[in-house]
Amino acid sequence: MEVGLVDLVVEGAGIAAGLVELRRVLHREPEVGLQLPKTQAIVMDALAGLPLEISTGKELTSVVGVLRGGQPGPTVLLRGDMDALPVVEETGLEYASENGNMHACGHDVHTAGLVGAAQLLSAHREELHGNVLFMFQPGEEGLGGAGYMLREGLLQATGYKPVAAYAIHVWSQEGKGLFQTRPGTIMAGSNQLHIRVRGKGGHGSSPDRTVDPVPVVAELVLALQTYATRRVNVFDPVVITVTQLEAGVAINVIPNTARLGATVRTLSNETFTQLSRELPALAESIAAAHGCTVDADFALQYPVTVNDAGRTAEVSSVLEDLFGAERVEPLDNPLMGSEDFSMVLNEVPGTFIMLGARPDDVPADDAPSNHSSVVRFDDAVLGDQAAALARLATNHLIPA
Repeated sequence: MEVGLVDLVVEGAGIAAGLVELRRVLHREPEVGLQLPKTQAIVMDALAGLPLEISTGKELTSVVGVLRGGQPGPTVLLRGDMDALPVVEETGLEYASENGNMHACGHDVHTAGLVGAAQLLSAHREELHGNVLFMFQPGEEGLGGAGYMLREGLLQATGYKPVAAYAIHVWSQEGKGLFQTRPGTIMAGSNQLHIRVRGKGGHGSSPDRTVDPVPVVAELVLALQTYATRRVNVFDPVVITVTQLEAGVAINVIPNTARLGATVRTLSNETFTQLSRELPALAESIAAAHGCTVDADFALQYPVTVNDAGRTAEVSSVLEDLFGAERVEPLDNPLMGSEDFSMVLNEVPGTFIMLGARPDDVPADDAPSNHSSVVRFDDAVLGDQAAALARLATNHLIPA
């Protein structure tokens, strides 16, 4: 019998309690970075008994599961990230972390939801015309775990490159159960700007006998903000946020060097190219005006996350059929956060989807953001999250 829309929602509800329990186990013992041995073991245990081909990473503790359908056909990739943040949890939850790390971005929900999708799809394996590739990924928070997995051959795991890739990300500031996405750019690219200004240090009482790098760094902070509003197309905006300033150790000593660090968010490859050329030149010119030199480095961290227009139209239609039009909403504008799922979407047409998970007792106008030490996610969304991922896969794997 063909998988039905209602079937998956009902089946998702049927496994929801187990997914909530799994999510809370993950939440209690969060791990940070590329090496997540406890998390990997928990995921492997949760997948045990399913008809999956399992492999693990070499440079990171990734888990890749392959579900081969009863009939030949294409491959669809589903992703869940597994890593936490080095944040001390202050939620007061009964299952709160106590190890100094925290699933403050909801990756424990993503992991449990992907396990749920694997369970649902495994139950319908014989009906599938093709394969499902489950991507359990460490190191999303700034370390580019997706890139490691791609280099280790993720897209060749079934023998066929995926025809579509999907990921669902919860966020704490939207109502529980609301799916949101958009075609084209959905999240910004994340880039890092590092500037070291080199001068000539000396006694703080005699600045005329030095070449002071500190005022140069101060001027650069303001110049960068002016640049963002005067040199960049207002319809393709950037965010330049200086987050690090460092100079000297003694209050009466002018240092030889001063340093600035900034995160730079871009929404297009064209703007990234412009900034990579012009920001180092801006720093060099201002430094030269003060008799200093600079070492300036503008580096890509994560590329822009771009949803395929065709796949995204399909996603919206599928989710509306599954849950009703009132639970699917277009995002008017891209989000200025970044995602390393962008690396997958650079290789495979697909869609990144946001899912509201704000608890009912949290006011919308006072909801903490993802990455907050007090943020909470309502794991009641897990059954629907699993059903949504499974249905997005079956959309390609069950003939109409």
